[in-house]
Amino acid sequence: MLETLRIRNLALVTDLTLELGPGYNAISGETGAGKSILIGALNLVLGERADRTLIRAEADQCTVEATFDLAKLDAPLPTFLEEHGLEPCEDNQLLLKRTFTAAGSNRQFVNGSATTLAVLKQIGEWLVDMHGPHDHQSLLHPARQLAILDAFGGLQASRAAFTELLQRRTAIEQAKADLVVDEATYAQQLDLLRFQVKEITDAALDPAEEENLEADYQRSSNAARLLELCQGALQLVSENEGSLLDRSGDLGRVLADLQQVDDSATELVNLHEEARTNLQELQSALTAYADRVDIDPAQLATLEERVNLAQSLKRKYGGSIEAVNAFGDEAAQKLATLESRDEELARLNAELDSLETELIAAGQKLTAQRAKLIPKLTKAVTAHLNDLGFAQSQLDVALTSTDQPAEAKSTGLDTVEFQFAPNPGEPARPLRAIASSGELARVMLALKTVLAAEDSIPVLIFDEVDANVGGETAHAVGERMRQIADQRQVLCITHLAPVAAAAQTHYVVSKAVIDGRTESNISLLDEKSRVEELARMLGGKVEAATKHAEELLG
Repeated sequence: MLETLRIRNLALVTDLTLELGPGYNAISGETGAGKSILIGALNLVLGERADRTLIRAEADQCTVEATFDLAKLDAPLPTFLEEHGLEPCEDNQLLLKRTFTAAGSNRQFVNGSATTLAVLKQIGEWLVDMHGPHDHQSLLHPARQLAILDAFGGLQASRAAFTELLQRRTAIEQAKADLVVDEATYAQQLDLLRFQVKEITDAALDPAEEENLEADYQRSSNAARLLELCQGALQLVSENEGSLLDRSGDLGRVLADLQQVDDSATELVNLHEEARTNLQELQSALTAYADRVDIDPAQLATLEERVNLAQSLKRKYGGSIEAVNAFGDEAAQKLATLESRDEELARLNAELDSLETELIAAGQKLTAQRAKLIPKLTKAVTAHLNDLGFAQSQLDVALTSTDQPAEAKSTGLDTVEFQFAPNPGEPARPLRAIASSGELARVMLALKTVLAAEDSIPVLIFDEVDANVGGETAHAVGERMRQIADQRQVLCITHLAPVAAAAQTHYVVSKAVIDGRTESNISLLDEKSRVEELARMLGGKVEAATKHAEELLG
């Protein structure tokens, strides 16, 4: 649900914060008070085009922020945020922000992370559905209409099964495309794969040798220097005149004399003996190391060749010996497939024929299920339309299908178009072609009432839904709003008291002149002020209007 909407420097608004509640929220106010500014602000923060002329006079920039509670959102938003490098939501809170300046710069943020307008728009399509004279209307799109029809009939499993078949068909078509090439290209691919497989196979690289190979090469290439250093160390320890071991003997004799004079020097003698033992062990270790250093030009050449081969293959086929071998295995499989191209094509064609038969059967089953659903859906929606002031209107759903596998979509073989005939004798027209925003909004309201449990968008906004209606129809509109709000959050901008009275929460937009400038603001109504606002909407604050307002609130 939409929890908070903050608007700064947009049209008549200097700084406005709207905190909304769950369920049905009604917004009313005098004509021109600024109710449309709220819709405009939501459009901005949901990724719609920005109009710089709406920036408040003398302000440099406009900012709109919205906070959503995503506890009940049925959309892959966490994955979407991660894929686009955006900060995750904390405690199911999503923060959207949009800023644009008079100079033309445009910035948008999701949870504090800068993003593109396209990303913001995609997120907005999951969060809010607007109905009225605005463009953010998901139910106008045939793909969305098909999804609604399937949700009404619980056909998601059948759709998923068809999608899986279509994905398999796509994979087979790609495999065929990889095989069906001209002869020159075919010969080139064979030559390349044979070369790659032979080169990697002949190298016979073992991942276990990767770590030791470089170390053995370095040691062998530096053998002469290693031997020189080792022999120098041996000379210092034991072989030169005045070596450490010779001087250690002299030191031992001096310490023995010291011990004879002072028994407390025994510890010094012990330390000397321990040091001499360590020197003797160092002498033995240096001698053994010198014996291991092998100056063998042939061995060095062999190691150098092996190292160069491994590095060359890693540059061409992968960053490690394991990756090189994996590339070789994959190339060998491709080679085997190409060498048996005719047999593989025959196998793929047979598999494709069988799969397309299965695909068409699954698609036709889905078509039949949809055809059975359409009368049920149109009957239910038309019944609600009758209550909403369209006494003789009719909603139809045009279903068209294909029997060509190549024309199949992930949703099946069908396309649908919601059509509406508001008056008897008039042909039904596509929903998107209805000119009257009031008519369109009420059709949407009827659809939403029927589909309230299935539709996944959590926030619905209705603007001008009460255009050209009154009396019992106004009561019916308010009742439908309340029914939908049992399933999701509803915001309704209305001029009719019965529509506003049905809301759990009621706000009023007003404008006033402050320091010589007109400003719009919004406030939450308490019980007393709500009666006054409803009375104003009924025609004035006379006693009869006040009494009627109280009756509407029950």
